[in-house]
Amino acid sequence: MEYGFTTAAYVVAAVLFILSLGGLSGQESAKRAVWYGIAGMALAIFATVIGPGAGLWLLSIVLIGLGGVIGYQLATRVQMTQMPELVAAMHSLVGLAAVFVGLIAHFEIGRVATELAAGTDPSTFGTFASLIAKKTTVEINILRVELFLGIFIGAVTFTGSVVAYGKLAGKVDTSAKKLPGGHMLNAGAAGLSLICLIWYFNTGSFIPVFLMTLAALFIGYHLIMGIGGADMPVVVSMLNSYSGWAAAAIGFSLGNDLLIVVGALVGSSGAILSYIMCKAMNRSFVSVILGGFGGPAGEQMAVEGEQVAIDADGVANALNEADSVVIVPGYGMAVAQAQQAVSELVRKLRAKGKEVRFAIHPVAGRLPGHMNVLLAEAKVPYDIVLEMDEINDDFPDTDVVIVIGSNDIVNPAAQDDPNSPIAGMPVLEVWKAKQVFVSKRGQGTGYSGIENPLFFKDNTRMFYGDAKQSLDALLPKID
Repeated sequence: MEYGFTTAAYVVAAVLFILSLGGLSGQESAKRAVWYGIAGMALAIFATVIGPGAGLWLLSIVLIGLGGVIGYQLATRVQMTQMPELVAAMHSLVGLAAVFVGLIAHFEIGRVATELAAGTDPSTFGTFASLIAKKTTVEINILRVELFLGIFIGAVTFTGSVVAYGKLAGKVDTSAKKLPGGHMLNAGAAGLSLICLIWYFNTGSFIPVFLMTLAALFIGYHLIMGIGGADMPVVVSMLNSYSGWAAAAIGFSLGNDLLIVVGALVGSSGAILSYIMCKAMNRSFVSVILGGFGGPAGEQMAVEGEQVAIDADGVANALNEADSVVIVPGYGMAVAQAQQAVSELVRKLRAKGKEVRFAIHPVAGRLPGHMNVLLAEAKVPYDIVLEMDEINDDFPDTDVVIVIGSNDIVNPAAQDDPNSPIAGMPVLEVWKAKQVFVSKRGQGTGYSGIENPLFFKDNTRMFYGDAKQSLDALLPKID
């Protein structure tokens, strides 16, 4: 009876997770999709806690409650600007869990073998140990391969996510760095892991598991250290995929069908998203997986000219005279929490009969969909928020473009400089508009460290200052 209820609950939870994932594809359905996910997770936890073999249920409830409190505190305190590093931190926990579960499964296999050799009654074993005791030698070997892969993926995900967190939070240098030997070190560590798999498959010893874990931890660290700050949105998506496969590996080790399904959903969706983002950045998907975002080795083109500043009066005059306006939001808007001021600017311009639209690059911000979430939070109408492919051809007919805290996604060097770190990356061609105003804190190159020739073009003016303060000064002048 218990197994029947647990299985049915897992099926319902899996359906809810699928509905949740599908609903996240549209802004209008995203909120409902989140509730599907919450309901599915609540049902899955409930079914697991009361299901067969759920010993120490009181301790489980206490730990779940503690985790819920910590999660609630994080959710209420973390700013939208901190969401990318929070996501990376959550991925690291999934990877670490996969490592722990894999190690526990290894030691359980050894314990069961010892107990059976001593003549212990298998009925006295716990649930997981009992399942192991019923397996044949072939099935035990398959389980060893599963837990080995789970530990490997989990360890790569853990250290990779920790490094990604450090880069996103500004605690680690965002430039791409590799140790002497570069990719050969990663290949060597991967080769060692393969040898350890064969060793472990034949002996069941802990030593190859331990060596592989060290190698995988190094691979995760070195892969992400070799990726620059400009590519971190893809890294977050890639690590999301890794964490999904790590969860699926946990499911195989534990014989938990729901974990397998959910892990496969997260892993495959993260991989698809990474592929889409790679296309948007003109990157090789295989290169992303291998941490090979090295970029061109030649000297970048020198940027000539000077950045010309403009004040709120000048921007206001241009907006009052314009018929069409395109706003390009970036991470600087999120840092300044300027989305509400942007929404108010849009409302005032549209009330004057002007055409106002947003241009969203697939990797704007430091997290996929970051800008869309901020604009939705500020009640910006969905129908004026357009993707790059939908609006790029319209810039030559646009009177004014306002760039708020963006750099790489509007950088013409992607098209003009073959030695630029972002060479070949599709960008928003804002420089083709009649006038471009860039809201920026100062003259620095920003998070990615790449100079932007847009800021020096004749039709570009720099609207220096904190984005929210600049927009607050601009709003009263829109009449």
